Amino acid sequence: MAMPVVQVLLLCALAYQAVDAQWTPATATFYGGSDGAGTMGGACGYGNLYNAGYGLNNAALSSALFNDGAMCGACYTIACDTSQSKWCKPGTSITITATNLCPPNYAKRNDDGGWCNPPRKHFDMSQPAWTSIAIYQAGIVPVNFKRVPCQKSGGIRFTISGRDYFELVTVFNVGGSGVVAQVSIKGSKTDWMAMSRNWGQNWQSNAYLNTQSLSFKVKLDDGREVTVWNIAPSNWNFGTTYASNINF
Repeated sequence: MAMPVVQVLLLCALAYQAVDAQWTPATATFYGGSDGAGTMGGACGYGNLYNAGYGLNNAALSSALFNDGAMCGACYTIACDTSQSKWCKPGTSITITATNLCPPNYAKRNDDGGWCNPPRKHFDMSQPAWTSIAIYQAGIVPVNFKRVPCQKSGGIRFTISGRDYFELVTVFNVGGSGVVAQVSIKGSKTDWMAMSRNWGQNWQSNAYLNTQSLSFKVKLDDGREVTVWNIAPSNWNFGTTYASNINF
């Protein structure tokens, strides 16, 4: 007898959550000042993290975790390892979103300042996020982390930049796994067209789509997909953000 669709979806969701059920060791530092202002922008292309829905609970990932931008938007729960450091705040953890790259510093050794050098797994967190799990004076602490589903408020958002024949779309405020693996675009007069990753979570199309309403398909790295129909009206403009009421 065929399994009910709801049961299949539930099993898929449970399987996804189980993938990252194990804690993994890493290290963590902080940057950006006490107000987190220095963490705005970054290699994922989200710009102002307050406006993008990410706030101060964010981190830059070492290249071993960042995966050339493919992990932008992933959510991780991080806990300071009290068994290895006296600088931890016991019983605390925080969930952050990956919003930036912590670049390697090959002028320094991996264990002496080159915290983000391959193959290290490292989180350079906003200072407010970091000081919620560790004492400021420590500077760097051992942590354990696991990837978790992202809880976002509101729908997926799309900022359309670029020019004629070059639509550069930033996809953000994504729930579920948080990691966008594939985006397709459709004008009201076209078929669906696959977009290519330009950098971070910026996806590009080279079609002429002016005066057409725009729809998007967004597929996550766990295989789940949603279609956002006609999110941008036919009189859409470059430089404008369009917020949907759909999320994962």
